[in-house]
Amino acid sequence: MKLKICGISDSNTLEHLTNHPHPPHFIGFVVNYPKSKRFVEYNKLKKLLKIDKRNSKYVAVLVKPNESILEKINKLPFDYYQIYDCTPDEIKIIKDKYSKKIIIAITVNDQNDVLKYQDYKDIADIVLFDSKGYEKSLSFDHQLIKNLKLNKKLMLAGNIQINDNLEKYTLVADIIDISGGLETSGLKDILKINYFLKKIKQINDEA
Repeated sequence: MKLKICGISDSNTLEHLTNHPHPPHFIGFVVNYPKSKRFVEYNKLKKLLKIDKRNSKYVAVLVKPNESILEKINKLPFDYYQIYDCTPDEIKIIKDKYSKKIIIAITVNDQNDVLKYQDYKDIADIVLFDSKGYEKSLSFDHQLIKNLKLNKKLMLAGNIQINDNLEKYTLVADIIDISGGLETSGLKDILKINYFLKKIKQINDEA
């Protein structure tokens, strides 16, 4: 089980994650969606990303990005672009032009939404199934994706909490993506982060 911690917006939290003995595999930053309380304005983002990622991968979370933001972040040390609300043709153009690995985000309400991944399976490096909430922490029925057979890594998001039974996620996903579940009063909570990273390590040690 790999882990992505998303919505990082301050240097103290980022340094804690990158220096942790068991860091998350992926660290996400909300790059162009100001509706999110976790949005990081470009000049702040540029300073933030000077922190050495060490053993983690940096992920730019993008909602229907335009050429302007893609050009601005082109030189930043992102390993992946996690993209919402783009067509397969738009994703292919972005991938070819900027040479980034792609996490294609499929927002799910019903089985018809799940099947949309088929349009992206030749472009995506990772397929993320998320709720329709975007900036809100909403859930969806994980049973909808339980029996999918992908030839890609499957990432799962949508109101994951630190006290969830994480073993159940190992049955449906390769990677879990958590953000609000590691916050207290809207801010990332180091104690919750440490607790969750320890849980992930225990699951992997027992696997």
